[in-house]
Amino acid sequence: MLLKALRIGLGQLIIFIDFITRPRPMQRTAEAQALVVQAAAGLSLYQFRACPFCVRTRRRIRQLNLPIKLHDAMHDPLARKALQDQGGAIKVPCLRIDENGQSTWLYDSKVIIKYLQERFA
Repeated sequence: MLLKALRIGLGQLIIFIDFITRPRPMQRTAEAQALVVQAAAGLSLYQFRACPFCVRTRRRIRQLNLPIKLHDAMHDPLARKALQDQGGAIKVPCLRIDENGQSTWLYDSKVIIKYLQERFA
């Protein structure tokens, strides 16, 4: 019981610190941003709201100004099921990349951030 309360408290602290230190989005021309929006249309992030690795990944997404769909795999049973059945594991963060009719699932915040940085920076 005490550990659960501590975990919830730390999660809320992580969310608060993220909120007050949130990075500014990258500025692009309207044309360049339209291309980014089109390229990011097939991306979805499966995450837990208070997970520190998910927060790190979301911060980079915000910094790169990417309109990526977020799925809460902790509270959304459909997202959790998709993550388990299609991705192979309930592990977050997980970036789903839908391109050319195929889905690729990237796990690990470092791998996801590297992929986003190389593709959109």
